[in-house]
Amino acid sequence: MKLYGYWRSLAAFRVRIALNLKGQPFDVISTDLIKGDQFDPEYLKLNPQGVVPTLITDDGVALNQSMAILEYLDEVYPEPSLLPADPLARARVRALCMIAVADIHPLVVPRIRKYITQDMGHSEDELNAWIGNWTKKGLEAIEAHLSAHAGTYSEGDAISLGDLCVIPQVGAAALFKVPLDPYPTAKRIFDTCMENPAFFDARPQAQPDFPEDMK
Repeated sequence: MKLYGYWRSLAAFRVRIALNLKGQPFDVISTDLIKGDQFDPEYLKLNPQGVVPTLITDDGVALNQSMAILEYLDEVYPEPSLLPADPLARARVRALCMIAVADIHPLVVPRIRKYITQDMGHSEDELNAWIGNWTKKGLEAIEAHLSAHAGTYSEGDAISLGDLCVIPQVGAAALFKVPLDPYPTAKRIFDTCMENPAFFDARPQAQPDFPEDMK
């Protein structure tokens, strides 16, 4: 399989973790979102939305949107399962995923940051305040959810899709210098997951396109 992604993309981070957990080899194809690689006509044929990730299956089929890709991988490669057997637990996992995927992440992606600064004329300080505000509100909701349902991981004692969505979001908070002390459960689960090679090897710093000047 081939994964079009970018080292800083939280959505690509989620998919890398899933592929690692499932033991599925894949080639990374860097798509620099800052340079605008996602708008290349050839890439737009694979992903008309002009975002990452895009997963090319072994059969050459292009799949878009990280949550759709994650559920596809879990269905096609069922071990280890990333959704609990209990319907209520599955619903909780999906709800936790959506806090990160649908409510926090879309507000801080490059195209939104570009619109705020270049199109609306806001300063970098105002942009950072925007990012910090929505990141903190999202983490507050995640922490409340985890406090009620977490075990070793975000839902009980088995890794689930919830962890694949929460861990990149917590990592991004650290990148944007959002203090994690108010979110002890999220921080504990982050630390636990990052001891697992499937998570650790998927982190932005381990990607081939991670900038040399940031190492």
